[in-house]
Amino acid sequence: MSESTVESVSLKARVSVAGALLGAFMAVLNIQVVNTSLPDIQGGIGTGLDNGGWISTAYLIGEIIVIPLSGWLMGVFSLRRYLITNTILFLFFSAACGLVSNFPEMVVLRALQGFSGGVLIPLSLVCVITLLPERARPLGFSMFALTATFAPAIGPTVGGWITDEYGWRYIFFLNLVPGAAMLPALFWGLKREPMHLDRLWRGDWFGVFTMALGLGALQTVLEEGNKDDWFGSSFITRLSIISFVSLSLFLFQEFRPGNKAPLVNLRLLTRWNFCFSTIANFMLGFVLYAAVYLIPLYLAEAHGYSARQSGLVMAWIGLPQLLIIPCMPWLMRRIDPRRLLSFGFLMFFISLLMNLNLGPNDSGPQLLIPNLIRAVGQAMVFPPITMIATAGISAADAGSASALFNMLRNLGGAVGIATVETFVTNREKFHSFIINQHVSLLEPATRERLAALQQYFQTHGLANAGSARQQAIVQLWNTLRQQANYFAYGDAFGLLAAGMLVAFLASLCIRRITGRAAPGGH
Repeated sequence: MSESTVESVSLKARVSVAGALLGAFMAVLNIQVVNTSLPDIQGGIGTGLDNGGWISTAYLIGEIIVIPLSGWLMGVFSLRRYLITNTILFLFFSAACGLVSNFPEMVVLRALQGFSGGVLIPLSLVCVITLLPERARPLGFSMFALTATFAPAIGPTVGGWITDEYGWRYIFFLNLVPGAAMLPALFWGLKREPMHLDRLWRGDWFGVFTMALGLGALQTVLEEGNKDDWFGSSFITRLSIISFVSLSLFLFQEFRPGNKAPLVNLRLLTRWNFCFSTIANFMLGFVLYAAVYLIPLYLAEAHGYSARQSGLVMAWIGLPQLLIIPCMPWLMRRIDPRRLLSFGFLMFFISLLMNLNLGPNDSGPQLLIPNLIRAVGQAMVFPPITMIATAGISAADAGSASALFNMLRNLGGAVGIATVETFVTNREKFHSFIINQHVSLLEPATRERLAALQQYFQTHGLANAGSARQQAIVQLWNTLRQQANYFAYGDAFGLLAAGMLVAFLASLCIRRITGRAAPGGH
């Protein structure tokens, strides 16, 4: 960024944008930190594994509902009031979550935390779009990228370390530290604006109701579907019907010609670049959050890694981005953002292909090179895609554009995690069936392997030949199941590679940015 660019941005604008971005970072980091510490939280409040999932689900339901509402409510209460109020509420509910003693309290407070924290993500992007001049926005988009990519990558490391050293309650108190810096920045930096309470009474309340019901039901289906056997569960089936009907009514309402004040301006999706960048962004969320979920799960199941050990592996996706992302504004002024975007998707795609053939020797050290390549890809994707999506968006549409852009990325992440969960389960069953067809107790090779295992167990404490043979059979089938697991996780990375290919193809459809924001136009 040139000196004239820096001077054109007022100190108050820079401070308020920095404060807003810090809030978005907190909100995204909170999800991954809590997910890492779920087993400890479940034990601390005395609930089981099945119920414990609602600690995450409740937060995500609140978040997915409030993001599309943020643009409208910001127009009602003003950016300053709405952002500061929700920051205070987010910090309050964070501290309250750290003090709970039972499961129902935790679920309610997590939902409220998600409802307030979800506001911080889209409004940080609104601040970048509306408070920074065009020449300064590439730096703003790069800092926004850190909230979306760096926070999920270091979340497991931070969560595991805090939980091990201080206990799970401190992962909620953690938010108070950056919050102490964020609030003064917003109070001082954001200018006072009048409220427009008349918009509240004239609001699209039918759209609010159908959107909230539809997205809340959909998020629950995606979070709980695999555990409840999808449509084998009447609960999931009913919620799916409710979600489909509600969201269909919401779309009808928003596109209805007589609706003069739609909740979200969905017609932004008719803009060519916004449409294709949103498709790419949805698939990016699908792959990014699914990969963040998949890698620690693979390391834990296949190699017995703890949450802290998995977090250290994931950190190699996050740390290089601290070096690359600050360079992105310079690159975006000199290289067409579309080329950077496509190259980033291609790097991400290559890193996923490198994880296709997993085996017993593929643990943390073997994931280092793919993770570093993925880090480069992620760092080169987020600033350009945000810049392209928001290019030419008016201040009046900034709220809707930010809400759609962030909601669809988060929704893509929810769909990606649900898809990968089910995919791994089904592929493990498939590969187990194929492998078991080729393994028979009548085969000479199988008998030789069992005899060797039996001998091993007999020389290591099992003197009874029958018990040793039984243990040998159990060991053999565990080995076969583990092999099926390696194949299943490799297939899952292949699925994510296919998703990233879709994002790459969408990026090729994006047209060159025209006007002042185009690269080389400064």
